[in-house]
Amino acid sequence: LMGFLSPAAEGAKVNRRSAWNILIATIPIVLVGGALFHIIETDLRSILLVAATTIIFGLFLGWTDKHYPIRKSLDEMTAKDALIIGFFQILALLPGTSRSGITMSAARIVGLDRTEAAHFSMLLSIPTILGAGTLAASNLVSAGNVEVGREAVTGAIASGLFALCVISLLMRWIGRIGFTPFVIYRMILGAGLIVLYFAA
Repeated sequence: LMGFLSPAAEGAKVNRRSAWNILIATIPIVLVGGALFHIIETDLRSILLVAATTIIFGLFLGWTDKHYPIRKSLDEMTAKDALIIGFFQILALLPGTSRSGITMSAARIVGLDRTEAAHFSMLLSIPTILGAGTLAASNLVSAGNVEVGREAVTGAIASGLFALCVISLLMRWIGRIGFTPFVIYRMILGAGLIVLYFAA
């Protein structure tokens, strides 16, 4: 993250490119998320759907990590790469789909290594988390729940900062052992949700 904020001339050039890539990758989810927000919040809350997306996209992360070679660094990302990752991020609107997992999968598809995929996913989470929190707070305020809206903004900022801290710590860990533990976790979680559904 400090490299992203570097004031050096070459660093500043890279940072501007990264900032543009983050902006480009954010556009698809802003357009689609805004249009489908109500449907997502009300009609897509099935436990079976959450279980399915948890398992499917967990396996997808493991598959992309295994089958796509490292072809470029984060500094060599193009606007096309960013847009591809942005379109994949739309899938995170489906309940049970990990935003970081799906964007790291897409980053591996365009050729980034594990650590840089996690790095870009972390940076990409900043506008997404802030946007989602702002939208939720705006809906609460427009409904007359001003105090709740303020609490939602505070909670969104706090959770966003916590998420950034956790992801930044995980980046080193991911670089060493890969995504396998995350994939296994999602398999167990998905299976548990299926058992819970049929036991209810």
